[in-house]
Amino acid sequence: MSSDVSTGPGGRPTQEELDEVEVVHNAPAFPIPGTRAEKRAERAVALWFLISAISGIAFVVAFIWWPWEYVNAGEPGVGLYSLYTPVIGLTFGMSILALGIAVIQAVKKLFPAEVAVQQRHDGPSDEIDRRTIMAQLADAGNGTTLGRRKLIIRSAGLSAAVLGIGTGVIALGGIVRNPWAEGEEAPLWHTGWRPEGGETVYLRTDTGILGEIARVRPEDMEPGSMMTVFPYRESERGNEEELLHAQRASDAPVMLIRLRPGTPVTARPGQENFSYGDYYAWSKVCTHLGCPTSLYQAQDNRILCPCHQSQFLATEDAEPVFGPAARPLPQLPITVNEEGYFVAESDFVEPVGPAFWERPKTT
Repeated sequence: MSSDVSTGPGGRPTQEELDEVEVVHNAPAFPIPGTRAEKRAERAVALWFLISAISGIAFVVAFIWWPWEYVNAGEPGVGLYSLYTPVIGLTFGMSILALGIAVIQAVKKLFPAEVAVQQRHDGPSDEIDRRTIMAQLADAGNGTTLGRRKLIIRSAGLSAAVLGIGTGVIALGGIVRNPWAEGEEAPLWHTGWRPEGGETVYLRTDTGILGEIARVRPEDMEPGSMMTVFPYRESERGNEEELLHAQRASDAPVMLIRLRPGTPVTARPGQENFSYGDYYAWSKVCTHLGCPTSLYQAQDNRILCPCHQSQFLATEDAEPVFGPAARPLPQLPITVNEEGYFVAESDFVEPVGPAFWERPKTT
């Protein structure tokens, strides 16, 4: 049987007639194994893999245990809080960067220097050509000498494992939480609008001055207008920390809308008494991804989310009519007390914001 492969010095192929590949040049990175230069190159590659692994471990530790909850400027702990994002970004980025450098260094320093030319042709290769290519790839893998470099294999495995764990932490670390762990007191089930201890919860608008309390009356709004309001209790007056928390809580913003008189409205079953005349209050947190639904078109009574263009129809109890949002905005039950101010009759009757786990549809 005749051979289709011609060989050069050392028995390595110089021309493959089967798949029209010509190996112009092929020289091992270290012709003499075990030299000091080869060991230095191997240690340098392993060092970058180790740096990648250490950075990945640092990322996981910082992501889980670094102080991440919001701290106001000037308060104790604001320094560590402000470093949370830079630290996790730097450690995760360094892990990926070091892994990339390690791979590049391995190819440049340890792989054989080979130049090959293959003729281009249309259509798939023949079966024997494909088998030949697989044999050549296997031979190339043996030529890299990585198989006998245990230090690089172990450090690369450690780096890849830590990076995989870090990626899993990113994907799951922020959402692995049982919404029902605390029963009816679970944070996802209630907001700052929940009356506590019999204290009245007023609808308050933000004037730009934290200590200035502006409770809302019906006569403060024109027909076809919208106002953003926040929960307020008289016990919070003069307490800047409580006032600031009420305004900055992610589930606190509510849009108070006054429809034009005579506008026909379809209420959700069981929520017919949630509004006060032409005044309706819905959560301002979009049920798609939690962006603020900050826009209201009085001409067609549509509530708009500027992030991903979801639209909710106010006359259909804030049902989504366009865009990716699949659930209506939760409605806040409101009324006017004997003082003439808007107050919340209760908390929302469904979770605010994007759906989570097995949240039932309420429509």
